[in-house]
Amino acid sequence: MHKPRMQLLASFDIAYLQYLDERGSPTQVLPDFATADSLCRAYRQMLLARLVDGRAVKLQRTGRLGTYPSSLGQEAIGVGIGSAMQASDVYCPYYRETGALLERGVSIEEIFAIWGGDERGQNFQRAPHDLPICVPIASQILHAAGVAFALQYQNASQPLRVAVTCAGDGATSKGDFYEAINLAGVWKLPLVVIINNNQWAISVSRNAQTAALSLAQKAIAAGIPSLQVDGNDVIAVHWAVNNGIERARRGEGPSLIEAVSYRLSDHTTADDASRYCPQSEREAAEKLEPLGRLKQYLCSQGVWSSDHQIALEEELAQVLERALRHYNHAPKDAPNALFDHLYARLPEAFYDQYDNLLNCSESHS
Repeated sequence: MHKPRMQLLASFDIAYLQYLDERGSPTQVLPDFATADSLCRAYRQMLLARLVDGRAVKLQRTGRLGTYPSSLGQEAIGVGIGSAMQASDVYCPYYRETGALLERGVSIEEIFAIWGGDERGQNFQRAPHDLPICVPIASQILHAAGVAFALQYQNASQPLRVAVTCAGDGATSKGDFYEAINLAGVWKLPLVVIINNNQWAISVSRNAQTAALSLAQKAIAAGIPSLQVDGNDVIAVHWAVNNGIERARRGEGPSLIEAVSYRLSDHTTADDASRYCPQSEREAAEKLEPLGRLKQYLCSQGVWSSDHQIALEEELAQVLERALRHYNHAPKDAPNALFDHLYARLPEAFYDQYDNLLNCSESHS
C-alpha cells in the first residue's frame, strides 16, 4: 500500500501540576501565596465545606432539604476556585459547589435554602453578581461565555473582570461545552473554565465517556491553553485558577483547567453509588482526599496540631449550629413564589394556577 509523505502540522502538550503529593509532601517549591496563614485558612474552609455537606445530607434524609449533591472529596477544587477570584469577578456555578460558594461569601443558610426549595437562597447577598446554581449539565458554561462577552464589551472604561465557571467531567461530553469554549477561543473572552473531573457522571465512568487521555486536551481544538492539576491539592488548584484569571484580566483570553479528583459520595442523595462504583476504587481514592493531605503538610511544618484540630472543629460546629437555627426560623416563602421567581411577566396560561395556589396559601396561613 502506498504511504504518502506528510509534514507535521502541529503538536501539543498537556502539562500536569501538583505541589503536595498524596502524603502531604511538597513536590516542588511552593508559591509565595502558600503561607502558613493562607493554608490554615484553606484547611478551615475545606473542613467547613465538608461539615456543611454532611449536615445537608442529614437534613435531606430527615425531609428538611430536597435532593442534595455532596462535594465530599472535592473540597480543594471549590475552595481553590473561590479563593483565587476577586469579589468583582463573576462566578457561574453548577450544582456541586459548596466550597466555592462559601469562599464567595454565600452563607450556609443560603445554601440550605437553595436545596430546601427556597429560591431566595440564590439571591446571594454577598455575591450579588454571581449567577444562580445551574443544574442542567454544561449549560452554565454557555452562560459564562455570555457573561464573559458582556464583561469584555464593558471593559472600555473599567478594570477587566473575569467570568469563571465550573463543570463536572460529564459536561465535557455535551455540545454546550464545545460551543462555549469555541466561542471563547475565537473572541478571546475573559473566561476560565474548570472541569471537576471526579471520575463519575452520575453512574457513567470517565473512561466510558471519552477515549481522550485527558479532559484538558479537549481545549486544544478551541485554541485555548489548558492544564491538568491535582484536584486534591488546593495549592495547585488555586495557582492554576489564579493564573487563568490573571491571563484573562490582561486580555490574553480564556483558559481551561482540569482538576482531577474523585467523588467520595453518591452523585446526589437520590443516588446509590454502591451499585456501580467499585469499593476498591473508592477505598483507594479515600487515601488521596484533600483535607488529610493538607493537614499532614501543616503538621509537618509545625503549624498544626491535635489541639488546633479540636479547637477548629468546636468553632465550626458552633458556626454550623447558628446557621441551622437561622435556616429553621426563617420565614417561609409563599407557594406562589415559584411563579414569581421564574417569570418577569406571568404567561396567561398560568393565571388560573397562580390564583388557585395563592388562594390555597391564604387559606392555610
